[in-house]
Amino acid sequence: MSTIYIISDFGKLVKHGNVLQLKKEDDVLKTIFPFKTEQIVVIGKIDLTGSALRLLMHYNINIIFLNSNGRFNGRINFQEGKNIFLRKKQFMLLDDEKFALNISKYIVKAKLYNQYNFMQRIKRKTDYFNMIKKPLEKMQSIMQLANDAENISQLRGYEGIGAKHYFDVFKYAIMPEWAVFNCRSRMPPKDNVNAVLGFLYTLLLYKVDSAVEISGLDNYVGYFHALDYGRSSLTLDLMEEYRTPIVDTLTVSLFNLGILQKDDFQEMNFNPDDDDFPMPTDKMNNKDIADFQNYQNNDSDNVITNDVKGILLTKEGIKKVISQFEKKLDTSIYFNNLGRNITYKEIFFEQAQQFKRVVNGEESEYKPLMSR
Repeated sequence: MSTIYIISDFGKLVKHGNVLQLKKEDDVLKTIFPFKTEQIVVIGKIDLTGSALRLLMHYNINIIFLNSNGRFNGRINFQEGKNIFLRKKQFMLLDDEKFALNISKYIVKAKLYNQYNFMQRIKRKTDYFNMIKKPLEKMQSIMQLANDAENISQLRGYEGIGAKHYFDVFKYAIMPEWAVFNCRSRMPPKDNVNAVLGFLYTLLLYKVDSAVEISGLDNYVGYFHALDYGRSSLTLDLMEEYRTPIVDTLTVSLFNLGILQKDDFQEMNFNPDDDDFPMPTDKMNNKDIADFQNYQNNDSDNVITNDVKGILLTKEGIKKVISQFEKKLDTSIYFNNLGRNITYKEIFFEQAQQFKRVVNGEESEYKPLMSR
């Protein structure tokens, strides 16, 4: 079963026999076989016929709509989770401060560990040792502070400070001179590296979200990310362990191996009131930090004005990134929890199932993916 990506600003998705076809007038642009398809991601603007929707419903194929900038527009789910007893336990655990703090610590410690390991790799492969040494030392301190955090608000603050130290080093991993990364920017991405990071984080989110839903968990009931209307807080919790080993390492490879070129990006003006204004899903990451907001270099980076310039991938750039993302997810790695090699796609489901067992009290602790 695979995810099908449709990248187009024209055409209509129609039913033809027992398959789906993307058509422009009489031309067939793409044929989709439902029995081989797990999910469809539409990037751009296409039309869907009623018969096509009924075929998607028959095969329980969810469809996600992103605009041409990668912003989430909507989603159609044809089968919601029915395990009300599991969901009841999730909601009851929201009031268990000890459980919420413990599960959040597992998540944050794994994220910081993965970031620290990647920082070490960058130090070994670049000539910027003196520039990297201090952030590495600070990251070690943050890891210990996170381990000793007394509440989730404090833990969110340490995670945010760790992110700053991490991205201070991450920029040294990007080799081409034309590839720019000064600091993390989201709304909109202000350089080509941020454009790739934001787009990949969005794709990752929906892969993890699918695994969460299939496991019968309620993806809105998270413990580290604050609850908010329409926010998939649990999905955001569980994707943290994958950010560095999947998205960050892939982003570096896309630039350093020459897969992406300068002409795969475009500068655009954005209006936040425009439907096409890009708001990558990872904008929701830790905006509710109470005690440690001063870690940000410049609070104005997150202020949206009526005249904003940003950098986006072109359609050809998007195709390249998606292709490499899918290849990355099919990569087999040694997974300690099982003691054997499995793909990242399989890990998403294994980890969602493990989290489910923790919620049910079948396991006492959550063991996130720790990169080597």
